[in-house]
Amino acid sequence: MTETLAAAPSPDDLDPARCDSGAVARGIARLFARNDTWLLPEMPLRNGRRADLMGIDPKGHVVIVEIKVARGDLMGDAKWPDYLDHCDRFYWGLAPSLDRGCMETEAFQPDCCGVIVADGYDAEILRPAPLRPLAAARRKVEIERLARTSMRRQVVAADPYCSPWGEAG
Repeated sequence: MTETLAAAPSPDDLDPARCDSGAVARGIARLFARNDTWLLPEMPLRNGRRADLMGIDPKGHVVIVEIKVARGDLMGDAKWPDYLDHCDRFYWGLAPSLDRGCMETEAFQPDCCGVIVADGYDAEILRPAPLRPLAAARRKVEIERLARTSMRRQVVAADPYCSPWGEAG
């Protein structure tokens, strides 16, 4: 997945058979932005993992979206439960062409995970993610990390000479 979300989709982004992770991320970001939930791509977590999208909703809840565009990647992902300790809501973000049948099995814990389908233009929540509240202290840490990472990325984008300073991310 790319660091930035492009402004306009290419025709390939809108073709469900050719939808890549960047296109899915863009569609999800648009859906969430319309609902005042702001996401940051490729957010490093304290456990060494990296969330495809992580953000904050209007109520201050931390949201993580794990994007999958290929069946093999989806079925082979054993690390996703590691994200649950870092968010109040967890979603799978899937390409439209991806078979979603496995999302209802116990391996994908449907009782604690939402499902979003997206292309390069837009997204739809097929199953809302239930709220699994973080401890207040944990939420504060995650929100501060998101804010600092976002600010650092913004400063480095404006002045690349600042990139050697501060935490990478």
